[in-house]
Amino acid sequence: MHVGIYHFPTDYGIHPGELAAAAEARGFESLFFCEHTHIPASRRTPFPSGGELPRRYSHTHDPFVSLSFAAAATKSLKLGTGIALLSQRDPIVTAKSVASLDQLSGGRVIFGIGAGWNAEEMENHGTRYETRFKVMRERMLAMRALWTQEEAEYHGEFVNFDPVWQYPKPLQKPHPPIFLGGETDYTLKRVVEFCDGWFPRPRGGWEPRSAVARLHHAAVAAGRDPVTLSITVFSAPSDQAALALYREAGIQRVLLEIPDLSRDEVLRVLDEKAPLAKS
Repeated sequence: MHVGIYHFPTDYGIHPGELAAAAEARGFESLFFCEHTHIPASRRTPFPSGGELPRRYSHTHDPFVSLSFAAAATKSLKLGTGIALLSQRDPIVTAKSVASLDQLSGGRVIFGIGAGWNAEEMENHGTRYETRFKVMRERMLAMRALWTQEEAEYHGEFVNFDPVWQYPKPLQKPHPPIFLGGETDYTLKRVVEFCDGWFPRPRGGWEPRSAVARLHHAAVAAGRDPVTLSITVFSAPSDQAALALYREAGIQRVLLEIPDLSRDEVLRVLDEKAPLAKS
């Protein structure tokens, strides 16, 4: 089982390149960066975890710029989005960003995606909350076409373009692995339709063996080989005994939280969690 980390790369925090180099030096397999383009001041949509929205949500760097600095500072560290809000992103531009990063990093990108939760944030990007999952699906399918077809085209309700040329193609073939965040049965149906992995959070009675079984059953029901799918757990517990259960259940990767603290505090947290990367 691989052990990686996730982090909100902020304008007041540790430099993404320094964090990446420190993570690789301590044996972590991957680094995933979170994304919010902005936070509307209205705060109409409540924070799903309750209480005030943490400061980091409105201070994040662009994930692909941050991951580019991370790539330049490392040699083998996997570079992930955790998650890219595809319902808020232009698919043609995003496809080019992912492919460019994958090429320039030597094929190290993992593309974690989601539809988002902040209604007014996505509305500012022209996406309605009620159709966010349909938008996300079409944009992801269009991006796959751009990555894999010489003359790519896509015709849907929300994405529509005639044959185009777009290069570079990703170094990984057919494309970087696509992981979809979420915990519902609807999420699993989307995972087995157009993704390579499931990206759940361990909440609401989530249990690793049951999770593996749920993905297996969803794949079989859709006529897909479960072996072609993997699970990466976002915000896994930083506990040896708990992670042992994840490993025994067949979870392929876990991500531990690195909070948005000062540089020195972040390095201290990395040191504390480093033994988990080698377990």
